[in-house]
Amino acid sequence: MGKVAISFRIMPDGVEVDLGKLEAAVRKALGGRLKKLETKPIAFGLKAIEVIAVVDDKSGEMESLEAALGAIPRVGGVETTEVTLL
Repeated sequence: MGKVAISFRIMPDGVEVDLGKLEAAVRKALGGRLKKLETKPIAFGLKAIEVIAVVDDKSGEMESLEAALGAIPRVGGVETTEVTLL
């Protein structure tokens, strides 16, 4: 069984969201699986958090990670942008 790198785009539910607190919650949710975290501007003052996490290549791992990120308060949406086998 191999490892998979997954890229997620996490959208806050508004421009007034404290991105520092949201980033801390994302770091906590991903734990040791987090490899990279960046905040990027989207439009009209809205910023997205883009992360890369590395997980085992087993059934359900990616979906459970996406669900955990979506359950964070003040997250408006989570999108899987790329999946790469390592």
